[in-house]
Amino acid sequence: MINTFNLVTDPIKNASAWQQKYREIMLLGKKLPLLPDALKTDDALVPGCESKVWMFVEFDLTENALVVIGDSDTRIVKGLLALILALYNGLTPEQVININAYEEFEKLGLISHLSASRGNGVKAMVEKIQTLAKQKAR
Repeated sequence: MINTFNLVTDPIKNASAWQQKYREIMLLGKKLPLLPDALKTDDALVPGCESKVWMFVEFDLTENALVVIGDSDTRIVKGLLALILALYNGLTPEQVININAYEEFEKLGLISHLSASRGNGVKAMVEKIQTLAKQKAR
């Protein structure tokens, strides 16, 4: 598996204004595959997100890597989710544990522009992934 974070963040890094970054995040969310309605269950909802976010975090034994899929009912959160998936998908549990998503989002100039509720949502999504990674790293 290939980690795609640097590839998908180039347009965000190159955007000079927040409106451009926001647009790039929304476009990234459009590229995220839709989660089938059958998977949009209460069990898959990420607690702590104001918007609905459904996420599944699996561990691929063959690749020794995390596989994360998800969806959201809002465009901007779906874009943020796509960034998170690009950051963590394909990494070993140890690699996931050692990545600070907030630092990566700060490098992109996003943290200061996120509302408190969106920031909490990002935190909840990252915590769900980090929790499984810590369980698998044992």
